Amino acid sequence: MSDLVVGTFLTADGVMQAPGGPDEDRDAGFEHGGWTVTYWDEGMGEIMDDQFDEADALLLGRRTYEIFAAHWPHVDGEDDPVAAKLNSMPKYVASRSLDAVEWNNSTLLSGDVAAAVEDLKNERGDAIMVQGSHDLIQTLLAHDLVDEFWLWVFPLVLGEGKRLFGDGTIPAALELTAVETSSTGVQMLRYERAGEIEYGSFALDDAGE
Repeated sequence: MSDLVVGTFLTADGVMQAPGGPDEDRDAGFEHGGWTVTYWDEGMGEIMDDQFDEADALLLGRRTYEIFAAHWPHVDGEDDPVAAKLNSMPKYVASRSLDAVEWNNSTLLSGDVAAAVEDLKNERGDAIMVQGSHDLIQTLLAHDLVDEFWLWVFPLVLGEGKRLFGDGTIPAALELTAVETSSTGVQMLRYERAGEIEYGSFALDDAGE
């Protein structure tokens, strides 16, 4: 069975909307698009290359697919390892509105999204990465389909916007398996699922006596 990995850029208050540009996603009047751009350094680019090397397939929602498909095919893969990987690797697109996907090596998932993704995990047996795709991620979280989170937390807060963990997220414990910090203060964190949450209390047993 494949591990499904959610790779996401986040603000410190959990927003993932429009990290790459002002017009990437203006839903609900969002005006903060492009908030990651000034934080990039050389080391982050190297880590991004390494992470994409670990991915065997890409799973995308409709909006992110259209953004990627309009950009990456026009980037020279000889100069950009991420472009080379994205343009060649298998890509699966979850959409109810698209009739076809034309980016190289792309497949449109049909029917119920959660069932289609579960089938995909069972069939492939390798690492499937989700990038962007906020609405799709909410479906994956609600159906407990995510195995790992690769979260890049940027040192800023926005106070509004689409957040990674929505109201339908199933509670779960996570294990921190890796952490790196960029020269600009970006925390690059890896979490794996660690079973159910164990609850306790700091209340004193004799507090009422």
